[in-house]
Amino acid sequence: MTAVPFFRPDLQQAEIDEVVATLRSGWLTTGPRCRQFEENFAAAVGGKHAVAVNSCTAAMHLAVAVLDLRPGQAVLLPTMTFAATAEVVRYLGAVPILVDCDPETFNLDLDDAERKLADLRRGRLPVDGDLEPVGIIPVHVAGRMVDMAAVQDFARRHRLWVVEDAAHAFPAAWRPDAATPWQRCGEGTAAVTCYSFYANKTLTTGEGGMAVTDDEALAAHMRSLSLHGLSNDAWGRYGAKGSWDYRILAAGFKYNLTDIAAAIGLHQLARGESMRRQRQSIAEAYLEAFEDLSEIELPSLHADRLHSWHLFQIRLRRGALDIDRDTFLRTLRQRQIGFSVHWRPLHLHPYYSDTFGWRPEHLPVASEVWERSLSLPIFPGMTQEEITAVVDAVHQISAEHRITTEQRLRPVS
Repeated sequence: MTAVPFFRPDLQQAEIDEVVATLRSGWLTTGPRCRQFEENFAAAVGGKHAVAVNSCTAAMHLAVAVLDLRPGQAVLLPTMTFAATAEVVRYLGAVPILVDCDPETFNLDLDDAERKLADLRRGRLPVDGDLEPVGIIPVHVAGRMVDMAAVQDFARRHRLWVVEDAAHAFPAAWRPDAATPWQRCGEGTAAVTCYSFYANKTLTTGEGGMAVTDDEALAAHMRSLSLHGLSNDAWGRYGAKGSWDYRILAAGFKYNLTDIAAAIGLHQLARGESMRRQRQSIAEAYLEAFEDLSEIELPSLHADRLHSWHLFQIRLRRGALDIDRDTFLRTLRQRQIGFSVHWRPLHLHPYYSDTFGWRPEHLPVASEVWERSLSLPIFPGMTQEEITAVVDAVHQISAEHRITTEQRLRPVS
């Protein structure tokens, strides 16, 4: 039996050599390699300015901070997301307004966002109706981008800023139709676009993140806040042309990325499109292998999305199997196949239900669909043997637990 991990990082000799060179250089923290990584990354996504930080959470925190988020304000964001998207709003004392997901893509449903704003103003939500909505944070779930023109139109109509949680979306792009050029994620798609370089992302530095913006003032402010709010970073102070002096301009954070991490990122970035294509090839193999498997629902393809394929999510079709999702997962584990679940929606976590009163009926689509969802292994360097092992396991479990037509028609005694 072939054991398949959920993820295995694709690190090659170039990354290793660059890390060794960094260690020998004597400059380990934020320095020349970070600056080069920022410049190269901004160019890769079509943004003007990039600020390297130690996580996507840090990038989003800096973004909402420089956009002056504060108590008494509210931010629309999807309930179908990881903890970080909402917690950065709480860091500033503001309140997340949870929005339901599109049942096909799991991305934020703008129609429900409209309803949530209307319900907020009418006092029909569990949160304080006097909150001032100021922003929206879309999440590109699994690496398939939201329609950013629709998001920007929504934001303009409601006078909201836009910060993208692009943790899954490098490299990714979208367009409204085949006659329109591709717009890369980060290419003017938001006030600030925030990326993750966590170990299992499409580009990794182990831990790390990036904030990309076209606004020079926002970039400078985020850069200062990322290192204690100082007027000059460590490189500027201790480099050959730097000054020993600095000023504290704000109560900042310790969010800077190290040159050791950037050394990995520089070479991962250079292979970014190649690794995306490897992921796409695996996704296509899965889609073909599972095409006729009626017990599961597959992610949809769209000609106007350049998908990063950070995740390959499937859903168990309701009423097709005699086991639930959790039992399906336990059976995968017994067959040594890695998996994950993305995600338990925020409103079903104790903090958001207890603090703000969110209930399943407030977000019915996410409440239902997450119970049937799981993510299968997909990563560059995945072997054909590993792909086959995953495919065989899903087929075998489905066959063993398939509810037949006879069983469905059998009367209940």
